[in-house]
Amino acid sequence: MRIVSICPSNTELAVYLGLTSSLVGVDDYSDWPAEIDKLPRLGPDLDIDIDQVEALKPDLVLASLSVPGMEKNIERLKERDLPFHVFNPNSLEEIASDLITLGKLAGIEEHAQKIVEHYRELIENYRRIAGKIDEKPELYWEWWPKPVFTPGKTNWLTEISELAGAVNCFADQDTASYQTDWKTVQKKEPDHICLVWVGVQTKKVNPAVLEKRPGWNDMNAMKAKNVHVLEEPYFCRPSPRLLIGLQKIASIIHPEHYPAYSEEQGDPLLKPI
Repeated sequence: MRIVSICPSNTELAVYLGLTSSLVGVDDYSDWPAEIDKLPRLGPDLDIDIDQVEALKPDLVLASLSVPGMEKNIERLKERDLPFHVFNPNSLEEIASDLITLGKLAGIEEHAQKIVEHYRELIENYRRIAGKIDEKPELYWEWWPKPVFTPGKTNWLTEISELAGAVNCFADQDTASYQTDWKTVQKKEPDHICLVWVGVQTKKVNPAVLEKRPGWNDMNAMKAKNVHVLEEPYFCRPSPRLLIGLQKIASIIHPEHYPAYSEEQGDPLLKPI
């Protein structure tokens, strides 16, 4: 089967199902695993070169609506009458459903079911630990600094927060992504500030910019140095790699309750806690 993925999270779905060898082209931002480096690049996920996609003669194109602006890719796929499926998960369970759907499309449904069973077991392990934690600190997740965007109630990072024994301080907003401002965040007085700027490499995120925001130096999280620059691929992409992010943030927030995190441990989907 010849599969084209036009966004990073879809590439990762395929990889978790063992379909890496079926991938024949990916978007510019797909960066995991290293094996895909040799594949043709089809442009940024918001502006895919459909001519290139068509030339690859795909049996299936994995499209997405996870970022505003991706709609035009889908319209172009329709115009060319290319076979495609659209994923748009906002929750961890919807990611599980997408794995099963892709498994069916690729003819490996039984294998996909096994992967999803393991995925759900890992989530339940963390849910059990979180259920025993009484003190639940509030987390502020910053997706973009100006204008300020943060995940709301219907986003996977609210779930990740809860599984890590914490609370997303913007979980009261009934949306997947919420636009706010620096003063509102300051009034929330979160216990931890988590910087995961969408599409920005970790090394390019400068936490010093927070000190220039009016009143932020007086925030408890700033005084306690509870500012965490986290890897965007582990927190901003709706794929099973979110469980790596969960493992990491849980060990930061509650090291006394959760296993320590290290890169050497590898993917938690391959090594349950």
